[in-house]
Amino acid sequence: MPNQAPPGSARLALADGSVFVGTPFGATGKGICSIGEVVFNTALTGYQESLTDPSYTGQILVQTTPLIGNTGTNAEDLESAKVQVAGFVIHEYTRTHSNYRADSTLGDWLAHSGVLGIADIDTRALTRVLRSAGVMTGVLTDDASLSDADLVNMARQAPPMEGQNLAALVGCSTPFSWDETLGDWAPAVEPSEDSPVILALDCGAKRNILRNLATRNCRVRVVPHTITAEELKAEFAAGNAHGLFISNGPGDPDAVAETIATLREVLRDPDLVDLPIFGICLGHQLLALALGARTYKLPFGHRGANQPVRDDTTGRVEITSQNHGFAVDPESLRAAGGEPTHIHLNDHTLAGFQIPGRPVFSVQFHPEASPGPHDASHLFDRFVAAARLRAAQVTPA
Repeated sequence: MPNQAPPGSARLALADGSVFVGTPFGATGKGICSIGEVVFNTALTGYQESLTDPSYTGQILVQTTPLIGNTGTNAEDLESAKVQVAGFVIHEYTRTHSNYRADSTLGDWLAHSGVLGIADIDTRALTRVLRSAGVMTGVLTDDASLSDADLVNMARQAPPMEGQNLAALVGCSTPFSWDETLGDWAPAVEPSEDSPVILALDCGAKRNILRNLATRNCRVRVVPHTITAEELKAEFAAGNAHGLFISNGPGDPDAVAETIATLREVLRDPDLVDLPIFGICLGHQLLALALGARTYKLPFGHRGANQPVRDDTTGRVEITSQNHGFAVDPESLRAAGGEPTHIHLNDHTLAGFQIPGRPVFSVQFHPEASPGPHDASHLFDRFVAAARLRAAQVTPA
C-alpha cells in the first residue's frame, strides 16, 4: 500500500486497507472526497444509464468492462435527472468518443455533474477483492493532502449500507404525471379516458420503468413512497386508480419502514384483494417485507445485464438486468404466504414471487432493462392487463 499520492493522481481506498492509485477524470481538482459502498457492474454497455440509476445512490461504481467512454454521453440515455453514483471507477477512459448521438465526453459530463472518476487501475484485481471479501465502504479522492492511512480510516469509519434508508434521498416529494413513452424503441398507444391509471410509488424509480408503463396505454401518476395507506386506499376505493407499482431504489429495504407499513395495510385490506400490485427490485423487497418475509445482505450483490433467471411458472430461462445488494429469504416468504416464482441461476437466490390467488407479484431484477435484454418485459404486459381488467370493473365515485 503506497503511503502518499503521486502528483496528479487519484486514489481509491477500501476499508480492508487496499489502496488503488490511478488517473483522475471528471470533477478533478476540487478536493472531492467521495465515500460510499464500492460495488461492481459487469454490463458491457450502458454506463450512462447505470450512472444515473437512483439505485446506485451512496455507492462508488466499478465498471468491469475495461474500455469506458467510447460512446460519450447524450441527453436521452438518462434514468434520472442527474448522476447518482458517489464516484466512478474504470480501467481505461476513452477521451475521444465516437457515436452520432453523443453531445459530450464522459469526463466533461461527470465534471459538470460534480462527480469524480478514477481510471488506469486494475479493475480485475479490485473486483477480485470485492468478490472475495464482499462489497465494502471506500473513499475516492484526488486530494493529495490526505495520506493513505487517512483514507483507509475514513472508509472504516463510514456507515455500512445496512440500516440506511436512502430511498428518502431520491424519491419524489410531490406527485406528478408521467407520459413519456419508449418512443422509437417501441410502438405506443395514446392513453384515453378508459386507460388504466397506475399509481407508482417512487423509491428512486428509473425512467425506463415509467416509459414502459406509459407505452402500454397507461396513465401513470408518480407519488411519493411516503404516501399514507389511507391516501392510497381512498384512491383505489374511489376508482381513481387501478394498479399499484412499487419502484426500485437504493439502500437497505428494512430501513424503509414507513413504506413497508403502508404496503402491509394495503395488502391486508379485504376490499383490495383484487388490486394489481407489481414491484421491481427494492419494490420487490418492500412488498415481501410487508407480507412478513425477511431480507438479508448479499456478499457482493448482482449488478449487470447478463444475469440468468429461471421462471418456475413456465420453466423458461431469461437473461436479465439486475442491480441489488439485498435479497428476500425464500423460507420466510413461504411462511408468510408468498409463492416463489423466479430463481437466480448463478446462486439460487430468490428472484421473484407472487401471492397465490391475487394479482400481486414482484421480481428482483429489472424487466425494463436500460441497459440490458428485454426477455422479461412481458411482466409489464401482465401487470397492465390486470390493471385494465380492474379499470373495466370499477366505476369512479
